[in-house]
Amino acid sequence: MFTPSLAVLVILFSMETPDYQLLMKTLAELDDLRKNLQIEVKKQTKKVEDRREKVERLSEQVILTLAKTIDAKDKYTNGHSERVAAYSREIAKRMGMSEQEQHEIYHMGILHDIGKIGVSDDITNKLGKLTDDEYRMIQKQPEIGGEILAIISELPDISIGAKYHHEKYDGTGYPYKIAGEDIPFYARIIRIADAYDAMTSRRSYRDVLPQQVVRAEIF
Repeated sequence: MFTPSLAVLVILFSMETPDYQLLMKTLAELDDLRKNLQIEVKKQTKKVEDRREKVERLSEQVILTLAKTIDAKDKYTNGHSERVAAYSREIAKRMGMSEQEQHEIYHMGILHDIGKIGVSDDITNKLGKLTDDEYRMIQKQPEIGGEILAIISELPDISIGAKYHHEKYDGTGYPYKIAGEDIPFYARIIRIADAYDAMTSRRSYRDVLPQQVVRAEIF
């Protein structure tokens, strides 16, 4: 097998040979191509990131709009969903949960009452005592909310707050009457936030409760 000597290679790729000049030109063109590809990749990456941020902003706006629509059904609880979401996130933060977990529980909290959409305004805003039938309708709210949010396949856990925030640790809640740690952890946090806001907000049947009463009830 023929193997060119070092001297032959030196002569072959001498700066004065056409082969060497062609090689250098090709390498220069490849380098330009590489640089152009890097620039194009950066451009396309930026476009993708911009689109993702736009979708995220739109999602946040849609969620906030839904929350405002829910709260508008009850004139005594305007802003309730946003406050519950903020309280839930703050509790998660103080418990040392990650920013991602805080973000998730905020979304669960802000839509926890979405099941109210399926409850008549006459029942929601009734000043007097509810009848048994009306109370049974109220108790369907978590199931209705869970069914609505189950449609959002990209956020499979977002229905947790809506479905379970009326469950109680002793098992006397509704609609599933589950107890203790069987209640999803996020739902337990949202329930505390929900109860706190309910007690510190004016309702159709009572005024704001004093903080000492609220704390005694929670703790």
